[in-house]
Amino acid sequence: MANSLQDQLLKAGLVDEQKLKQAKSKKRKQKRAGGGRAAADAEHSAAAQQAAAEKRRRDQELNRQREAERQRKAELVALWQQVRDNRVSRDGGDIAYNFADGSALKRLYVKSAQQKSIADGELAIVRHDDFYELVPAAVAERVEATDPATLVVWNKPGSADPDDPYADYEVPDDLMW
Repeated sequence: MANSLQDQLLKAGLVDEQKLKQAKSKKRKQKRAGGGRAAADAEHSAAAQQAAAEKRRRDQELNRQREAERQRKAELVALWQQVRDNRVSRDGGDIAYNFADGSALKRLYVKSAQQKSIADGELAIVRHDDFYELVPAAVAERVEATDPATLVVWNKPGSADPDDPYADYEVPDDLMW
């Protein structure tokens, strides 16, 4: 049973020796010329290289986005550590300082000196989750640069509205709202 299929077909009389020789010759010529395989291989190779380049580009973009997000998180952690280290204690505050956080009105109890410092822009109020902290103006500048959405109240000196119709009127010091 070691006979090849060609030998078996020849013994059975289904093919003659001339056709067998032609088939062998054709097979040999295709093998030698490479047939259409070389062009197909080149085409597949080019497609594979293009796909690899596209994948590399996508991976680089994804890595860049991940690095930017990691950097942003690191900046926020450093910022909140600075806020925690530089916060002004409100212990013993007896004056209610009201302020707007978005559409909600909030209240912090502060000392009278702290109230004046907030009004003068020396102190600012920042939000972290559901907590509010008083911080010096230097920390407020960094908060504004890094994450301005968390800066709730900061009365910057000289930041008055130029179109304010009440700019000529002085506000009394004892006015509370």
